[in-house]
Amino acid sequence: MTIDGYKKLESDLKKLKNEDRPAIIQAIAEARAHGDLSENAEYHTAKDRQGWIEGQILDLEDKFTRAEVIDVTKLTGNTVKFGATVTLIDEDTEDKKVWQIVGDLEADVKDRKISVSSPIARAVIGKAKGESVEVVAPGGARTFEIAKVVFR
Repeated sequence: MTIDGYKKLESDLKKLKNEDRPAIIQAIAEARAHGDLSENAEYHTAKDRQGWIEGQILDLEDKFTRAEVIDVTKLTGNTVKFGATVTLIDEDTEDKKVWQIVGDLEADVKDRKISVSSPIARAVIGKAKGESVEVVAPGGARTFEIAKVVFR
């Protein structure tokens, strides 16, 4: 996991513990005040939400205990590896794509971060700048040239 990914998980956990958990406890208390709990939909919804929040907290705490954090800025070289930001050029269309290869937990296509286990990452890891790679994905096979490899 990258340092940024670790910080994001840490932020998510703090929000769950410091905002979401107290808010749902308050919602449960308010729902209890409405009387009979057996037919109180507001109460049951809040309890379900509380269970989800507690599950998320446990899940994130488990991920923290197993996380191996890597400072990408200390990595170097022209070979693609975890943490690299890779510029790929589609050899058919000349379209340029820039992706950072990150852990499964921090992958977010909107932020141009792809999982180390994605088809693109699996195809480029171990390859160097200037090499061509074939990426086999659900949409079909594409060939890309690795135009740039940076660690930031």
